[in-house]
Amino acid sequence: MTSKEAVSGRRLSVSTWSLHRTLGNPRSYGVEQDIPVESHGRGAITLLELPQRLADFGIHTLEICHFHLPTLDVGYLRELRGALEQAEIELFSFLVDDGDITHPDPVELERNIRWINQWFDVASQLGARCIRVVGGKAAPSAESLEQSVRELEKMVERAQAQGMRLMTENWLNLLSTPQAVQRVCGRLDGKVGLCFDFGNWRGEGKYADLEQIVTYAESCHTKAHFAAPFELDRADYERCLEITRRAHFAGPYTLIYDGPNADEWTGLALERDVVQTYLQ
Repeated sequence: MTSKEAVSGRRLSVSTWSLHRTLGNPRSYGVEQDIPVESHGRGAITLLELPQRLADFGIHTLEICHFHLPTLDVGYLRELRGALEQAEIELFSFLVDDGDITHPDPVELERNIRWINQWFDVASQLGARCIRVVGGKAAPSAESLEQSVRELEKMVERAQAQGMRLMTENWLNLLSTPQAVQRVCGRLDGKVGLCFDFGNWRGEGKYADLEQIVTYAESCHTKAHFAAPFELDRADYERCLEITRRAHFAGPYTLIYDGPNADEWTGLALERDVVQTYLQ
């Protein structure tokens, strides 16, 4: 699974981030922390129960954030994969939300890369089609962008060896501008896919900036802004979705809900109602 075609096909998807409160608000963790086991298992449902609940909601594609795993025990990963398969849920992407492949200190860089690399085995055991890593946390410069390209190229081989497509995202410091995204994606020449998140960027130039990078998009984090509980900014949402339509985007639309109301399923339903018209 190494090409854009291997992960294409318009469909609705959901990220576990959209159900963070439903899962009990487990604490995030990264390179500096161990898994906060005590913060898991306090929600309305567990991660093991989520696949069937998602299928009942009418969506059969999922993305899992690394920090929603309560353990990396092989038995648990096998059980979670079984729950996904039983509910007929495609694990499209495993999202590694920490780690800095542009860290300026060589020792810390190696530590960060080692931490990120452990997740490739986890994602593969869960049957993920893709694994998304952070492009970098350093400020975009010629040097940091080239370092990101070098490290991502190494990770491409690791992902391919485990049957996955490597992805990154227009997120955090390094890939915070269209010029930086174009530089990295252009240098990688299709080896790495882009998770196109139109909720990450704001401001007057947002739409023009997004139009400059949508051509690289292989998945879309479809995040709506809510001015108040369940008051979806439909004008902004549809304007962003129109960018994907004009670009003939053909990947999963992953609903991202983090609005002010804790009823995440209702928030997702509001987003779903808008996005469904873009699946034609």
